[in-house]
Amino acid sequence: MASAVATTSRGRDRGWGRGRAGWIWALPPVAVLAVVLLYPLILVVQQSVTPDEGGTSLTPYADVFASESFRSALGTTVWLAVGSTVGCLVLGFTLALVIAFVPFPGGKAVAKFIDVFLSFPSFLITLALLFIYGTVGMANGVWTDATGASEGPFHFLTTPWGVLLAEITYFTPFVMRPLLAAFSQLDTAQLEVASSLGARPARIVRKVILPEALPALAAGGSLVLVMCLNEFGIVLFTGAKDVTTLPMLVYGKAILESDYPAACVVAVVNIALSVGLYTLYRTVSRRVGA
Repeated sequence: MASAVATTSRGRDRGWGRGRAGWIWALPPVAVLAVVLLYPLILVVQQSVTPDEGGTSLTPYADVFASESFRSALGTTVWLAVGSTVGCLVLGFTLALVIAFVPFPGGKAVAKFIDVFLSFPSFLITLALLFIYGTVGMANGVWTDATGASEGPFHFLTTPWGVLLAEITYFTPFVMRPLLAAFSQLDTAQLEVASSLGARPARIVRKVILPEALPALAAGGSLVLVMCLNEFGIVLFTGAKDVTTLPMLVYGKAILESDYPAACVVAVVNIALSVGLYTLYRTVSRRVGA
């Protein structure tokens, strides 16, 4: 009995030692993360309550919230993010359906290309759209060559619709990837049974495929919404001067106007929205097992 107690005691000591060693090994990376990530965020929050005249005050928040530029940027950010997310969900679901259930040559290569596409920087997609639909792009060039006009009709890239198109083009694969993974686990016997009972393709999609795809759609849509909310490169590279989102407003306040308290206030609002949406994304992902 004493031997057993001693063995248990030694086991607990060894377990405590391993736990203590684990904490020691975890401290350096935690300290690095705190310095690299948390400390700058603390500085941003601190600067947001520090007016130019000194002291600590919520005056920068009151001034920013009262400004038309902030309200306009907030509205533009939200509608672009929501519109892009809806577009990505519709387009991503349609393309994933075709790739997963419509046999065609090169289907597997297309599915693999989606994984590669996820690594592309956002400005690269915008640059490609500029080559096609820009003021001196291919589409306008074909139009002027065919009609002899001095300029082409395609100028939408510098409008909110151009930003919307670029974001949908870039972020759609982020919806398609989880959908393709969900479709690969779908029991094809259900599709065969539904088809043998006379169900049309549209009904099969609505009654069989869509319910199975909802978790992947929710997870992918939440992720796209978060990324669209913080997108900066696409808006900048499209040259849409009349499109000001929260990230663009931070850039303008900090770099162009040197109004750092206002820039930090907008950044804090953007961070709060991002963290809230990311929390929603993680909650949805855990519930659906994505």
